[in-house]
Amino acid sequence: MQNFRNYYQILGVSRDASLDEIKKVYRRLARQFHPDLNPGDKSAEEKFKEIGEAYDVLSDPSRRAQYDQFSNYWGKSGFRGRSNARPTKTWGDSLRDLGNRNRSNEENVDFAQYPDFNKFIDLLLNRRREERSTAPVGARAKIRDNSYDTYRPGNTKTAYTIPARSSRRDIEAQLTLPLEKAYTGGQERIRLEDGRSLEVDMPPGMVSGQRIRLRSQGMGGGDLYLKITVARHPFFQLEGIDIYCKLPLTPSEAIVGGQIEIPTLDGLVKMRVPPRVVAGQRLRLANKGYLGENGDRGDQIVEVQIATPKDPSPPEIELYEKLRQIESFNPRSALF
Repeated sequence: MQNFRNYYQILGVSRDASLDEIKKVYRRLARQFHPDLNPGDKSAEEKFKEIGEAYDVLSDPSRRAQYDQFSNYWGKSGFRGRSNARPTKTWGDSLRDLGNRNRSNEENVDFAQYPDFNKFIDLLLNRRREERSTAPVGARAKIRDNSYDTYRPGNTKTAYTIPARSSRRDIEAQLTLPLEKAYTGGQERIRLEDGRSLEVDMPPGMVSGQRIRLRSQGMGGGDLYLKITVARHPFFQLEGIDIYCKLPLTPSEAIVGGQIEIPTLDGLVKMRVPPRVVAGQRLRLANKGYLGENGDRGDQIVEVQIATPKDPSPPEIELYEKLRQIESFNPRSALF
């Protein structure tokens, strides 16, 4: 066999590397050599493909075991002696040999049947390679998948037919969103750990723990599941479908009341504060909360806090002094 590739060397890991270590190295290399980050760089594109093929094999315990077994036999007597011979087993027989995970005897797979390393990997990944020979101009050649193609003289084509079920795998990714974005939804660009970048149309009213399914965006045509986390907000707090917040008022606003502006998820709105509110009192803004599953909307709950100025001006201090002299309210009367 020719063209043996050392997948451990390609990823830069030892033969006894753990699966977590392999995943970590693969993610770093995939980002480094991803075609989106290296436009027009053919060497980076080829490196990206090599890294992907190495990861496909080494991340699967069964395939990795077969590859390690192959590596142990590489270069030994009799291993390449049949490189020019026609394989003695059918495609299905070879796949059954490679796919049988219950066998522990190394002699169950005859590696000498494979004419080159690529053929071995094709079988290992359940990837069908078909060599199409030269045909006259305009001739239409029928291939195994019952499709047709036109060939020109002097050309030989290699095509792959990859069964979707063989490498199809669902994957999950974490996505953290600010509360405002989770509330409105809309277009969001995400970058996956394997280096891919996707633009996703997110639904409104997302909550922490929610999983969003993206069809065919996983591995080999599988699905991608985005697990949503809504980031903590400095002012708002979710309580079911209600939005809770603390609203600071000046002493005069609390006593006199009136219209004030308050932040909501829809922007600033005016709210009427009744006179003589006290700290801890809760006010309600109807239909200004979060979105529910049925499209209904909660309320915004506003808890009053009384705030005093840290650096009052001399005129303000003078007025507060006059108020102190005439006020009759004693908040400590219940303590005596």
